[in-house]
Amino acid sequence: MSDSVRTEEKAVLEESVQTSNNSAANNEGTQDENVQPATGDKKKKQKKKKKKANNIKNIELLYPDLQYPEGEWMDYHQEHNLQRTTDEEKRYLQRDSENAQRWNDMRKGSEIHRRVRKNLQNKLKPDMSLTDVVNVVEDATRKFTGVDENGDHKDRPKSQGVGFPTGVSLNHCAAHFTPNAGDQTILRYEDVMKVDIGVQVNGYIVDSAFTVTFDHKYDNLLKAVEEATNTGVREAGIDVRLTDIGEAIQEVMESYEVELNGETFQVKPCRNLCGHNISPYKIHGGKSVPLVKNGDQTKMEEGEHFAIETFGTTGRGYVISGGEVSHYAKNEGSFPTPSLSRAKSLLKTIDDNFGTLPFCRRYLDRLGEDKYLFALNSLVKQGVIEEYPPLSDIQGSYTAQYEHTILLHPHKKEVVSRGDDY
Repeated sequence: MSDSVRTEEKAVLEESVQTSNNSAANNEGTQDENVQPATGDKKKKQKKKKKKANNIKNIELLYPDLQYPEGEWMDYHQEHNLQRTTDEEKRYLQRDSENAQRWNDMRKGSEIHRRVRKNLQNKLKPDMSLTDVVNVVEDATRKFTGVDENGDHKDRPKSQGVGFPTGVSLNHCAAHFTPNAGDQTILRYEDVMKVDIGVQVNGYIVDSAFTVTFDHKYDNLLKAVEEATNTGVREAGIDVRLTDIGEAIQEVMESYEVELNGETFQVKPCRNLCGHNISPYKIHGGKSVPLVKNGDQTKMEEGEHFAIETFGTTGRGYVISGGEVSHYAKNEGSFPTPSLSRAKSLLKTIDDNFGTLPFCRRYLDRLGEDKYLFALNSLVKQGVIEEYPPLSDIQGSYTAQYEHTILLHPHKKEVVSRGDDY
């Protein structure tokens, strides 16, 4: 090899080393420069965490004009409803405006519902106790509505707040389960949990539910039920027969199958569960929206609001009641004064705080009531209070639920509880 080539290689090598050293120095300088911003980023993250922790507050502070976002608007696609969006629309809209405050109350409840469930969805994880789950929901609801201990409405517990006990029914249990005090039930990775949340404003209840799973093997079960609920929402409308909605729901639900542990199950609707209309301070208003064709010729009417909910199961498609009761509600009407003084004082607590809204034992505990079970059972026996035991399909089966609240405006329907999640 010639000396000139060696000299050239030496020069290239020295240049390479110098470049490498410069690069290292630059990196070192960059690292030194980044030390302070990294600390700053850490502080920013801490501030963000603190800010995030305090984002649950009375919803009225977030909407100072007290006007709340509208839900999803849907046209009535049935032929007998077409005239509602043509020549006579102005007359219908005028009638609709008379209900403006009622609709706004429902939208307020729905906005709170969306925020409450998003807060829960960010925290849900396996091995969380069901008591913790319901506390996350109900504490946030009380803060958003201002009926918590520091809220503006704390002295008016029936004006707004939790609409009914948060349902966290697992697996074959489809509905009406919320933990009583001391319940140690844990949410497991393999569980299917129905989360049924209620928010009420001036007695107008937003009732909406979704299903939580961590294992993807249940995906088709959830998809079947969510699609069935969306079908029920789509088919609902003024003058629509309830049986026709049930028939459409059944057709969609039964078109799905789910494979679990090597066995294939057709998804079945729980035929003795149903959706329902909602009255002020009363979760079931008297009309039922079936999940199957049942021949009910009753029609939906203008101005009503409905909870369209469907339950799908891998079991027999029929639920029975049983197990420890947690859900209760006072019946409408007048009743003789309870003979037991303890029952009389308990009834006053129920009247003052819930009226005819559903409640559970945890709510009585929270109000400072103790040793009340005998008195509560005596009110149940007298017919003053109705108890609602858990509703379950056969052991070993899995049930799922999805639900939305809709408002039947004169010209269109509003899926008021619709969110980005479902």
